[in-house]
Amino acid sequence: MTITRQSESAHARTRLETDAAALGLRRVEIPTALGTVVARVGVAASPVATVLLHGAAGSWTTWTPLLRAAAGSGDPTRNIVALDLPGWGESQFPSDGIDIERFSEAIREAVTRLGYERWVVVGHSLGGAMALDLAARFSDQTESVFLVSPSGPAVFDAVRRPVRGGFGLPGFAGMLLAMRILRGLGDASAPLLRTLDRGGLLRLLSAPLFAPPRRIDPSVVHALADEIRPRSFIAASRAAAAYDEASWRGIRCPVRSVRGARDVFVGPDDGAGLAALIEDFDERVLPDAGHFAAVEQPAEVARLLRAIL
Repeated sequence: MTITRQSESAHARTRLETDAAALGLRRVEIPTALGTVVARVGVAASPVATVLLHGAAGSWTTWTPLLRAAAGSGDPTRNIVALDLPGWGESQFPSDGIDIERFSEAIREAVTRLGYERWVVVGHSLGGAMALDLAARFSDQTESVFLVSPSGPAVFDAVRRPVRGGFGLPGFAGMLLAMRILRGLGDASAPLLRTLDRGGLLRLLSAPLFAPPRRIDPSVVHALADEIRPRSFIAASRAAAAYDEASWRGIRCPVRSVRGARDVFVGPDDGAGLAALIEDFDERVLPDAGHFAAVEQPAEVARLLRAIL
């Protein structure tokens, strides 16, 4: 009985929330050069936004366990701007495709249209790479960066050199292959993912993303069925292959990073690679966490985030 209660508690902590109002947020549509971007935003209590950028198989809901944990601690995250990146969630796929530099400009445009002058940017996976580009491109407006399992040197190597990089990061290489297969299925991919979810197979297939997977609430896997966008994933991979991460040498603000010790999408040397590019960089590794540390251990990640806000 005790084990069941612990499991239920862990599930509750990792549950994704889809009702923005339940977290004190409201849904807004923001016009940008890339098209309409949809965000969930909180009350603007200062000129500094907390911008949340999800990864390539997510949406704004990725951050809801973290936001709930922060609120439960008595120190809620303020000035929230939780975006659906173009091509994911409710934001439309850009007519000209995915490009990291233009994404950064669209994010800047969206945040400033909401009335903010500066920001702290928080990014997961692909959103981590986006957060670093935003900090490098708009250094005067970026106060700090907080990364959760960011796409870094190992992912860039895997998309540029599939054979060599795939051996170094087989989890990502396998995911990229799966996305290409799903992309080839066209419109049939979405119902296939939903069928896999209903049959419990998607939970099994996604297990390597989490450590241990039994702690993850079913809502997390259901969200993957909705938010795995093969077209967007492949386009983002191509954009990463063409991107010059040496631009991150221009980052002047503090950058803090956290990842799970069992993260299959982050290379063991990624932290050192980022530290070589970024002057003020520090990484923490969480045991018993995988690629979604902010979902798997939201209270601990919220505590680390508070230190940089």
